[in-house]
Amino acid sequence: MLRYSGLQRDVFALYRRALRMVRTKPPSTREKFRLFVRYNFKTQAATVSPRSVSTIEHLIRRGQRQLETYENSAVKDCWVSQEMRDWEEQEHGQIVL
Repeated sequence: MLRYSGLQRDVFALYRRALRMVRTKPPSTREKFRLFVRYNFKTQAATVSPRSVSTIEHLIRRGQRQLETYENSAVKDCWVSQEMRDWEEQEHGQIVL
């Protein structure tokens, strides 16, 4: 069985929490929120070395603060850039509105 470090578990927990937040949003905007979450996690993971613990800890704290903002029930939509849409199309061949 694979054992994860505490830092890895923190990242997984933040990702799960973000995906749960997506389910609380209006159905018409869920795909945009899901793309926003996936894009940010993937691009940040690609730019940070797994050995850079302080950078990962900083990104976790920043992600938690950002997620607290998006978890607010008053937030109904998010902005998705063309870069995010292009990334999604390249990754999965899907186009997000």
